[in-house]
Amino acid sequence: LQSQENFEPFMKAIGLPDDLIQKGRDIKGISEIEHNGKHVKLTLTYGPKVVKNEFILGEECELETMSGEKVKAVVKMEGDNKMVTSFKGMTSVTELNG
Repeated sequence: LQSQENFEPFMKAIGLPDDLIQKGRDIKGISEIEHNGKHVKLTLTYGPKVVKNEFILGEECELETMSGEKVKAVVKMEGDNKMVTSFKGMTSVTELNG
């Protein structure tokens, strides 16, 4: 993770409690992405918390959030380096570098 924008409002919107938001500000996350055609495996590691999700790009799926909540989402690619996730009326954009 190189940078995060709007971290606190986004975490509040997905239901993370304030104490976890405070802890999360100081923890650098690691995102591991395995991409095989439209099939994606995503592993997010923030300190001791590890969340693994698998999905097909462009199809509705169920994703686990950092709070443990399961949400219906759609993940799409924009160009070669932007992964756009839409859920609960929100959008998260992940720029892929490397």
